[in-house]
Amino acid sequence: MKTYDFQSSNAFAERFEIAPYASGALDGLCFAVKDNIDIRDRFTSYGSKPWREAHPRAAYHAVCVEQLLMAGARCVGKTIADEFTYSLDGESYFYGTPVNPRAPDRIPGGSSSGSASAVACGLVDFALGTDCGGSIRIPASLCGVFGMRPSLHRISEAGVLPFAPSVSTVGILAQNLPVLRQTMRVLLRSRDVALPPVKNIYLVKEAFALADPAIQNALSECITHLGNFPNITVTSISLRDITGLDISLKSCNEDALRILQTAEIANAIGGWIQENRPEQGPNFQAGYRNVEQFDRSTMSDALNLCEVLFSRVAAFTQPGDVFCYPTAPVLAPKKGTLTGSNLNSVLDYYDRTMAVTSFAGVARLPEISIPLAQVNGIPVGLSLTAGHYQDEFLLDASLRLWGSQPTGLDLCSVTT
Repeated sequence: MKTYDFQSSNAFAERFEIAPYASGALDGLCFAVKDNIDIRDRFTSYGSKPWREAHPRAAYHAVCVEQLLMAGARCVGKTIADEFTYSLDGESYFYGTPVNPRAPDRIPGGSSSGSASAVACGLVDFALGTDCGGSIRIPASLCGVFGMRPSLHRISEAGVLPFAPSVSTVGILAQNLPVLRQTMRVLLRSRDVALPPVKNIYLVKEAFALADPAIQNALSECITHLGNFPNITVTSISLRDITGLDISLKSCNEDALRILQTAEIANAIGGWIQENRPEQGPNFQAGYRNVEQFDRSTMSDALNLCEVLFSRVAAFTQPGDVFCYPTAPVLAPKKGTLTGSNLNSVLDYYDRTMAVTSFAGVARLPEISIPLAQVNGIPVGLSLTAGHYQDEFLLDASLRLWGSQPTGLDLCSVTT
């Protein structure tokens, strides 16, 4: 893999250094911050230069940044985010596309694109990101790094620009599982308590069915690996088995997650956009038309459906249970292919990807993407998901199942 530096990676919106405030669990580690998260005395762009120019410098660090500095980590800059974090592709109109170092002709995924790139290029040990419809998990999978979306609202979002509060959360991308676990425990304010062993691994049928055949093949050896552990049962399961409802992942996305996302981003930035009419990138413009045309009378049903799905999944999930599925159902698309002129490609990428990511989103579950496979050298992530507020168990389970393997990319490899 080619070596990239801070400039050639194009991962950073701004470079600076903030020394740690104290010694702690993260001594010796350095990190970057997605540019929708405040750093004191710095502008926050939200992925938009007009937004950056229209708003004052932050008066305080975001709480999550303070936690990391107090635990001994060193901050080295802000990473590029997709425009208003409203994208899963990582191709920024204002700041350019951060490199995907393991597949340089392909997108890094978004909206935590710069954070994933900085970690994948080895420029930082870990990076802060945010996740609503997959904005940590998808770039983690596409760039071949570890990424965790925690249980909803387990990490403070003070100082983080709002997107879709009903489903958005702060999380981490990291170079390996030990760093991910160490960092997440700081942000989660974890205590040392006894955790259950892994008892059941449920392979979510619909998520595997949505994945390209090459991805299914690449992950098959990984699934076989899971079946080799004593005292762990690996079972294929449907969404209907989990929820007791006749519902698909497509419906989880289209009838719940996407409606809430569309409604809430209008609350977050709609007034400012209407008032200021800022310059916008073409991809954001195309997506934001859905926001402007949205029928808000559908929002109540979406909120109610989310609550039903959350309660049904919570009732099903027992201590020791893990759900498992491909993080992304597609390989990283080539750069420049997810544009308005390629509508079918855009719809296929977003519809299938958000159908898979909606499971943890609507059920408020923690999810970890682990880079366990590759197809023709292109990274493929496998996700493990646990019950609501079972973040520490999920981190522990991931380490038990996959050890401290630095990248995992050589474990399961397919050439087509």
